[in-house]
Amino acid sequence: MNGAEVLLRTLLASGINVSFMNPGTSEMQFVAALDRVPGMRGVLCLFEGVCSGAADGYARMLGRPASTLLHLGPGLANGLANFHNARKARSPIVSVVGEHSTQHMRYDAPLSADIAAFARGVSDDIITPSAAPEVGAAASAAIAAACRPPGQIAHLIVPADFSWSEAGEPGPATSTPLRREPSDATIRNICDLLQQGPAVTFVLGGNTLTERGLNAAGRLAAKFGVRICANRNAGRMQSGQGRFQPVRIPYFPEPAEALLAATQHLVLVESAAP
Repeated sequence: MNGAEVLLRTLLASGINVSFMNPGTSEMQFVAALDRVPGMRGVLCLFEGVCSGAADGYARMLGRPASTLLHLGPGLANGLANFHNARKARSPIVSVVGEHSTQHMRYDAPLSADIAAFARGVSDDIITPSAAPEVGAAASAAIAAACRPPGQIAHLIVPADFSWSEAGEPGPATSTPLRREPSDATIRNICDLLQQGPAVTFVLGGNTLTERGLNAAGRLAAKFGVRICANRNAGRMQSGQGRFQPVRIPYFPEPAEALLAATQHLVLVESAAP
């Protein structure tokens, strides 16, 4: 089994069955493997920014990771704008980037680039196997990194010769880690704060802006009079007639300060401080 097949089977074993791709010559083994490995849906995009934007939207709406396949450093660079948006929204994405074959890198070909340097601006996890038999384990590590709550982009850089070389077995399947629950003491402190009503502001992000979280927030607001705000970088917020709607914190500081002026206690739920 070559590296491309190992990569595909590792992605599928962890439930990643869509790849938004703009491949080049270095990624042709991955494209060829699509015919031999059933289950992966390859979506050809005519620009890399569409790949990264589509993967971001897919992850936001379904709550599970997508994958992208991009051609070398320039291909990744073309997708960085929407990877930036995905990073802000904490969207889980496994970004596979092809690299020249290891024997070819020393020639500084026209599309040679420091791929890891491009990726570092939008990702904390950049994984490159050092040999073809490591592709499966590297793919599993990238999936685990992307799924680490609350979600992020993990880049997997695969040299072309690792894709066509014998690579052994797929990496182990990866399940989404459970989110860390707040301590009992934290919950008790927040319960005490609820009695202060309008002086308390909750800032919601992540999964708390879907229906279940919004329903719970609406009940808190109705009973205690606390203010409920939404982190403006949240990837998704459900809306519609009759559904409780939090106030999205404004982008500019003056209206944001005015909104939060009466706040004495800020409770962050899957959110960073504004």
